[in-house]
Amino acid sequence: MKFGVVIFPGSNCDRDLIETISTVANGNVAELWHKDTDLKGVDFVFLPGGFSYGDYLRSGAIAKLSPVMQSIGEHAKAGGYVMGICNGFQILCESGLLPGALLRNTNRQFICKNVFLKPENTDLKITNLLSKDKTYQIPIAHGEGRYYADEITLKELESNQQIIFRYVSENGQMNDAGNPNGSLNNIAGICNSGKNVFGMMPHPERCATEQLLNTDGRSIFQSILV
Repeated sequence: MKFGVVIFPGSNCDRDLIETISTVANGNVAELWHKDTDLKGVDFVFLPGGFSYGDYLRSGAIAKLSPVMQSIGEHAKAGGYVMGICNGFQILCESGLLPGALLRNTNRQFICKNVFLKPENTDLKITNLLSKDKTYQIPIAHGEGRYYADEITLKELESNQQIIFRYVSENGQMNDAGNPNGSLNNIAGICNSGKNVFGMMPHPERCATEQLLNTDGRSIFQSILV
């Protein structure tokens, strides 16, 4: 499988993601510049974290207009895999490739810390090696990570099993204490109805190697190869 990582002006997690895919998933990785329209034959496109275009207007609002996003939309429509992490998740929501929006954290502050997640759906391309019985410690780093959607959309996400991850406490309980940003229903990640476009706010690429003293994110990348 060939991977592509999109680089926008302001991306700052692209190198982390490229390194993780190359070493953990043994991936063939192509760098995709935001002005590119050729996806270079990749099977799986990643949109990394960072501050694309300086987060002007709002996170992801300008990046969605980049030439590469039209090609990514066509790739997703044809069944190709796309995953956005943090700012990448914001871009996918702004682009309409994922439903809902990411709003300012309820405390109005940038949050950078480890949080705990539980998989909600382990039948997806990115979760098939994960366990619903395990709590995963994954770092977050965002100011606009509060997932929001209207009531109808939330019901569809729940009934269609489109919720990938929820924020939980260290002991695995879904409660307000384990919700770092005020996301509705403790949602930390979702997918589209076709189950080929994924978005999550936490950074699995920052906890996928022994050097980082945490490998809880590794299984997400290994799942892709199964």
